[in-house]
Amino acid sequence: MARVAIVTGGSRGIGRESAERLAADGFAVVVVYGGNEQEARSAVDAITARGGQAIAVRADVADETAVAAVFDAAEETFGGVDAVVHAAGVMVLSPVAELDLDALDRMHRTNIRGTFVVAQQAARRVRRGGAIITFSTSVLGLALPGYAAYAASKGAVEAITLILARELRGRDITVNAVAPGPTATALFLDGKDEETIAKLAAQPPLERLGTPADIAEVVSFLAGPARWVNGQVLRANGGIV
Repeated sequence: MARVAIVTGGSRGIGRESAERLAADGFAVVVVYGGNEQEARSAVDAITARGGQAIAVRADVADETAVAAVFDAAEETFGGVDAVVHAAGVMVLSPVAELDLDALDRMHRTNIRGTFVVAQQAARRVRRGGAIITFSTSVLGLALPGYAAYAASKGAVEAITLILARELRGRDITVNAVAPGPTATALFLDGKDEETIAKLAAQPPLERLGTPADIAEVVSFLAGPARWVNGQVLRANGGIV
């Protein structure tokens, strides 16, 4: 029986790359998307075209009823849940003095409440030997101006992740966060000029932006062989201090 992964934010960017990588690793995948059915369908088609198994389920990750329905769909279609990759997130950049508080509330709802809701279902329903993977950001350590609200929301993600790892003692379930550095996704590139992108790409000693495939490699490791890595934040950022 195939192992089963739920990937939120699975229709684009890091989430989609992670979904396709896990499918290549042999997981049956539930691609969870927020609004763009066409992109989700494209992700499923890409997986099934390579002989993998996948379905797409729409859900607001902050809605506990919708998220429970995602886990129901995984169990009904594939028999259970072994890995949960919570890649859905919202990022709005602004100095503290200028941030629209509606944007703060939106990030809080998706990034904090959404992570908590997904983690809650995962804690109840992931099978023994499973893995729960959340997403933080390397910006937490870099303290870049303009990122206060976003970084604050991801600080909450790290707290939830590390505490959940300890709460699941005796279940043989790992819980870790991936904290990407600058990664070439639509979310990251949106609104940035070439000079800004070039400056960010020059930061790591490897002197390039990360790619979604770089991050999916880490997700694959944590979802599969990394059984002794638990309660950690893995900063996948090319060596930015």
